[in-house]
Parts: sequence; C-alpha cells; structure tokens
Amino acid sequence: MSEEAEEIINLRSQITFLQNRVQELEEENAKFSSRLSSCRCDELQEKKPKEKCENLGEERGEMNSGCKKSGRKKATPKTPGYDTRIMNHHPRRYVALKVMYFGQRFYGFSLEAQMDPTVESEIFKALETTRLLIGDRKEIQYSRCGRTDKGVSAVGQVIALYLRSKLKDIDAHNKHSGETVPEEQDGQPEGEIDYVRVLNGVLPKDIRIVGWCPVPSDFSARFSCLSREYKYFFWNDNLNLLVMETAGKKLIGEHDFRNFCKMDAVKVHNYRRNVMSFEISPCDMRFEGHQLYAIKIKGSAFLWHQVRCMVAVLFMIGQGLESPEVIDALLDTRTLRKPQYLMAPEIPLVLLSCEFEGLKFSCSSDAGQALHVHLENECRLYHLQAAIFQEALLSHLPLSIDKDSSSNGVTRKKASHVPLMSRETEPSYEERRAKLETVKLRA
Repeated sequence: MSEEAEEIINLRSQITFLQNRVQELEEENAKFSSRLSSCRCDELQEKKPKEKCENLGEERGEMNSGCKKSGRKKATPKTPGYDTRIMNHHPRRYVALKVMYFGQRFYGFSLEAQMDPTVESEIFKALETTRLLIGDRKEIQYSRCGRTDKGVSAVGQVIALYLRSKLKDIDAHNKHSGETVPEEQDGQPEGEIDYVRVLNGVLPKDIRIVGWCPVPSDFSARFSCLSREYKYFFWNDNLNLLVMETAGKKLIGEHDFRNFCKMDAVKVHNYRRNVMSFEISPCDMRFEGHQLYAIKIKGSAFLWHQVRCMVAVLFMIGQGLESPEVIDALLDTRTLRKPQYLMAPEIPLVLLSCEFEGLKFSCSSDAGQALHVHLENECRLYHLQAAIFQEALLSHLPLSIDKDSSSNGVTRKKASHVPLMSRETEPSYEERRAKLETVKLRA
C-alpha cells in the first residue's frame, strides 16, 4: 500500500472519530440544557426577603436597586459558552496556588497593567478554559502575594482564590482554618481535581503552577505572607564583592526606604520596611572566566522597584564609584531626598519565595513528573541557544575599524561618574502630596 493511500485511510478514520465525538457532545449538551431549563434558582432568589438580598449584594460588591429583576446586570463571559453563573451549582474550595514564570515577555504580573500580555491575564485565561472559575473576581476572593514588574521572573509567587471542586462537602470546611480534607492519595486529596496538571495543560510554556494547598477563607496571599525573598543574578566583572556585602548588610533592619524605590505618593504613605537578611553568593555557572553571582534579599515586604534600586547603588559601590557610607546617607531621609539614578535591569531579578505559616504546597506525582520534564526540556533548549551564540562568538573575526569614519579620529571619553550626593534630587513625598492636593482643588 502506498503512503498516499495510508494517509487517506488515516484521514477517514480521524473524520469518523470526530463525527462520533460531535454526536456525543451534542447529546451531553441536550442533557445539560434540559437540566438548566428545569432549574428554579432564580424563582427562589426572588422569594427571598429584600433585606437578605441587599446584604448579599453588599458582600459581592454589587450596586443594589431594591433587588428588582429589571435592575440586574448580566455578566459577559470572557470565554465563549462559559458563564460563571451557571457554575454556581458546583462545589468550590479556597486554595493557594504556587506559580512560577519567566517574565521576559510579560508586561508585569498584574492584570491591571496597561499592556498585554501579563502573567495574571494568562492565568485567568487558563482558569476560564479549564472551567475552574466560579463567580467574578470579587466572589472568588482573589489575592496575590507579589506584584512583580515587567521582565521580572518568579519561582515562588503565590495567589489565592476559590476554584471549582469535586468534593461536595468542601464548602463547610472552607470556613475553618483547620480545614479537614479527605485522605491524600498520590500527593493530593483523594477524588479532588488535579489543579496543577489541569492548569499546566493549557498555560503557556513560560508559566507553570508548581503546587496547591487548601487555605481558610480568611487567608490573603498578600497580607498573610510573613516574608518575601528575591534573588538578583549578576556577572562579577571586576566588582569588589566584599565591599558590596559590607554595604548590603547596612540595609538589614527596619528603615525608611523612600530613597531606594520609585515613590507612589498616591497609594503609599508609609515607606518603612524591614529587611531581614542580605547575602551575596556564587552560582554554579561560569562564562569565559567570569563567575555568576546572586544577591539574595529577604524582607517582610518591598516597595515599588526597591530591590532594583538597592542593587543599582550596590553596583556603584562594587565598582568603586561610591563608598559604603552612601547607604547610611540614603537611609537618613530627614536630611536627604532621593538623588536621580538608574535602577538595575529587570531581567536578572527573580521572586524566589513567599513564606506563609503552615502552608504545604503539593501536587500529584503525574503533575510533578510532567513539570520536571518540562523544566528539563526548557533548560536543554536554553543551553542549545547559548551554545549557538557561543559558536557565533568564537567564529567572529576581528573587524578593522576605520577611525576616521567612525569617530572622525577623536577618541571618545568614558562618561564620568557624578557622585550620588552631588546629583539632582527627585521631589520629596511632601512635595508630591502638595502637588496632588493642588490638582485636586483645581478639579
């Protein structure tokens, strides 16, 4: 039999399979439509007392208009054919998800970013595709631990939300901090949805769920977090690491870090944060005689761009452009406003971990195996790409540079460093607030 004939047979077989599958789905759809048409939930809702209905609307953050039927607004489902109102019949449970992502192609983590894609937008697309969401964003009590910026990665980000569950009696357990769950089998409660496997099956390759954990209904991924830990990778290009570490230790403790962040005078009014630990250590990677290092910083919470600002000042110290005492000067916010300086690049920054009391993230063995294989394949791919770049570097021939045409025979001077204490400063918090109040009065 020729290859062409085999291909025709295979195509016919696939068509037959798809036709049968379509017929099965149509039958299932008819059953669900019949069940939905006989549902009397709307009638029962209208019979509830007006006061109770108003309270329910307040809990959901909705505007009340006497709970009249004509005043209701229908939510538009983001995924075709997916309306979370229909899903309200399903049991749900409050869970924390541990997320990792490579931030290079994303415009930050938060869905509220002005650009797309964001990590959060991709996660919600996956949640809608897998039909795990029940209710809108307020109803699912969504919270996130960190709001990483454009280009920043994470291996230990944590979010919390209500997800659909297979366990019918789980709602009673959601109300208690010591949630009693069925006996675990294969790394997760027996009979429960394998959240890690299901979500990773539809997420893009640069986002992965690495574990999940049931949490009490009063849990917040942001406010229940005890500490966050970041890593910043860098190559040691003639940096004085000993001096950098000495300077970095000055950051430990509770300080006013307004000179080490991008100030947001609209939302943030307290700039005191507690840095718990600081260290610089070598990584298991070298390139052309240069050792890769990482700065690890742990704190209760961090301000906007705080880590990148601290690293930028430490690099100036490591290059011998500033003394370690500049840290003390910048922490003294009574006498000094923030001097203008560039932050360290965003790509080397990683949210390493978020610490919570009593949380133990887990996943099924199948999901764990698939995650391991995926990450291993991604590592292999990046090593192959690095090998190609190195081959191009090795085969690159020195080019003769025509000085007359490139720089008119003039040798360009390296830009001189302006000491931080001699630079122009940014507006203070008080000046920013005064400007906001002036704009508000004019409006």
